Amino acid sequence: MNRAVIKFSSEDCGTCHRMAFYDAKVSQELGLDFVDVKIQDRATYGKYRKILLSQYPTKEGMGWPTYLICDQPDGEFTILGEVKGGHQKGEFRSRLQAVLDAVAE
Repeated sequence: MNRAVIKFSSEDCGTCHRMAFYDAKVSQELGLDFVDVKIQDRATYGKYRKILLSQYPTKEGMGWPTYLICDQPDGEFTILGEVKGGHQKGEFRSRLQAVLDAVAE
């Protein structure tokens, strides 16, 4: 896995659930791998916890959901940017593309 969107969400979050209808598809259309991390899923959360805590050491200020765009998330990762909170499909695509554009500059 090279460049990926890591979605941190909760099973109890209505906004997270609504975005699940399109967030993975939009990410993949932009050439990004997608990893869905529910805070309640101990195994998956444990695997990607270090990424979340590097951006939000106390989890204060993160949105629901929080999408972290990373290079090499399964290794020596680098966080390239983030998208926080709920967005319509087009807005979500634009925000992800803005992160990718900023990295390319």
